[in-house]
Amino acid sequence: MITTGGSEALLFTLMTLCDPGDQVIIPEPFYTNVSSFAHSAMVELVPVTSRLEDAFALPPMKDLEKLINPKTKAILLCSPNNPTGHVYSKEDLERTLQLCKKHDIFLVVDEVYREFCYDGERFTSILTFEEYADRVVCVDSFSKRYSMCGARVGMLVSRNKQFLTDTLKLSQARLCPPDIEQVAAAAALTTDPSYLVEVKKEYESRRNFLVEALEKVEGVKTTKPKGAFYIIAELPVEDAEDFATFLLRDFDLNGETVMLAPAEDFYATKGIGRRQVRIAYVLNKEDLGKAVACLAAGLKAYAERGA
Repeated sequence: MITTGGSEALLFTLMTLCDPGDQVIIPEPFYTNVSSFAHSAMVELVPVTSRLEDAFALPPMKDLEKLINPKTKAILLCSPNNPTGHVYSKEDLERTLQLCKKHDIFLVVDEVYREFCYDGERFTSILTFEEYADRVVCVDSFSKRYSMCGARVGMLVSRNKQFLTDTLKLSQARLCPPDIEQVAAAAALTTDPSYLVEVKKEYESRRNFLVEALEKVEGVKTTKPKGAFYIIAELPVEDAEDFATFLLRDFDLNGETVMLAPAEDFYATKGIGRRQVRIAYVLNKEDLGKAVACLAAGLKAYAERGA
């Protein structure tokens, strides 16, 4: 089913699978707007924490299983992940599907970054597991692969006919996504495959450049993401949001500064991620270099305040 962006697809999925008060398990950190969608659907997000030191790998199945109760209706993943860049393996997905089948719940996977996998990492779509087709929902979008964020064209894919029938009822409130954007999206599908090959090469090059640059900044901890175009970095500060505000309000390097996304709000568990930021490597390497230079100088200036 075509939706008005991947965001609407996620919202519709939560509203279809869940009644008010139901729960969805989600690895944290996760895309912050999922909290808004859950709030709109009156659904409780139950976090299971993935960690920087583990490269944000999917936590053990026993950690997910102990969170399942009669109110649990689904597990929600994003692969490649926003904000961590982690790519879940075929084995990760199969183990999660087995858990979902055991407890009669759905597995929902946001796959909008599917083309952006690096270092030979193989992307596995949740739709390839045909034996679990009745409990799988895939969310996708044109926004990332074709830089069409403003067009608002996404999709829900499922072989569960009852799920699609129920979701279709929700779509009556907005009739349909804009026709012009749908025509543009259909045209985008005819793009020569070489386009995405080159785009992926560029992002992989930017990722390598950014990781190497961050590793040279004293006190910064990070991991090398396998996909998407984000990286989570832990900074040598107590409060990343306060530091990000300092960079914008009280600091510049030759008239320039850098904007960071504090990572605390990517977590549902309070207190986690307070020292972390998300960085999107959507700039060219020259500008990424300037950004890291601003970060390094900003950290030094921040530490020396009042000294």
